[in-house]
Amino acid sequence: MLNATIHKKLRDFSLDITLNAGPGEVVVLMGENGAGKSTVLNIISGLVTPDAGSIRLDGSLLFDSNTGVNVPVENRRIGYVFQNSVVFPHFSVRDNIAFGLRAMHKPSVFVKERVGHWMDAIDIKDLADVKAGNLSGGQKQRVALARALATEPALLMLDEPFTGLDTDNIRIVKELTRTFVTEMAIPCLVVTHRITDSRDIGDKVCVFCQGEKEWEGKPEDVPDCTCRNEVS
Repeated sequence: MLNATIHKKLRDFSLDITLNAGPGEVVVLMGENGAGKSTVLNIISGLVTPDAGSIRLDGSLLFDSNTGVNVPVENRRIGYVFQNSVVFPHFSVRDNIAFGLRAMHKPSVFVKERVGHWMDAIDIKDLADVKAGNLSGGQKQRVALARALATEPALLMLDEPFTGLDTDNIRIVKELTRTFVTEMAIPCLVVTHRITDSRDIGDKVCVFCQGEKEWEGKPEDVPDCTCRNEVS
C-alpha cells in the first residue's frame, strides 16, 4: 500500500497532492504538461525532496517532514521506469537487468537466476547479449521494465511508458505491466497523456491541474477536464 501526502513549492505553482494506491492497483496520473505528474514520481522515489508531507509504503515510512525521516533512493524498494526507454546503451540486455541487483550486492548466483527469470518472463532471452543501444524502442522499454521488476519492488512507477512505441509494443508493455503488478500484488503509478491508456491499464485515474488533484475516479468516468490535455 502506498500513502503519500506531498507539498512542494515549484517555479510556477505549489504541488499539493495526496495519493493512495493499494496492492495490485494501477493508478494513472494524467494532466497537462508541467502539471506536476513526473515531479510526484520523483518525490516518491526520493530523487526530489518535498518541502513537507509524508510517504509510507507497505507500512514503512520513507519520508516524513515532521520527524526528519528521509530514506535514501536505493533503500526505498521502488522500481522506476523512466520516460523515453532509459537503458544503459553500452551494457548488454543481461547486464542492464542485473544492474539494480548488483547495486544491492546480491550474490552472483542469485543475480544470474533472477535475470534469467525476468528475461524469460518478458520474452527477451534471445536478446541477452545484445547491447541495449541497438534495441528498438519497444525492446528497450521491455528491458527497462524487467530491470525495474528484477529487484522485487514494493512499488512500480512508469513515466510515459508508451511514448514513441508502435501499437504492438504499446499492447505488450501494457499487458506485461498489468500481469506483473497483479501477480506481485504491488501498487503501480503510471503517468500518461492518453485516456485510452488509462482505460486499458488503470484501476483509478487522478487528473492533475497545476499541482493539485482536479479529479479522481474510474478510468471510464474521466470527465472533460480543462487541464487534462488528453490525446485520444
